[in-house]
Amino acid sequence: MVKEIERAGLPVVHICTITPISMTVGANRIVPAVGIPYPLGNPKLPAADEKALRAQIVENALAALQTEVSGQTVFE
Repeated sequence: MVKEIERAGLPVVHICTITPISMTVGANRIVPAVGIPYPLGNPKLPAADEKALRAQIVENALAALQTEVSGQTVFE
């Protein structure tokens, strides 16, 4: 699905917990997530820290979305 959306001219960021799978499906912009049950958070963290973690992942994804890539790139 990611490749088809990009083929239509829309950049896509794939936020995922297992980056090798994203590489296999051909995603060009890959942002690692936290973990399988909570990809965009960590409920064990205090609320303020979890909010900061979520913001960091989303900001990383937005930066990746604005970055020109010529192939598969993982944005740490």
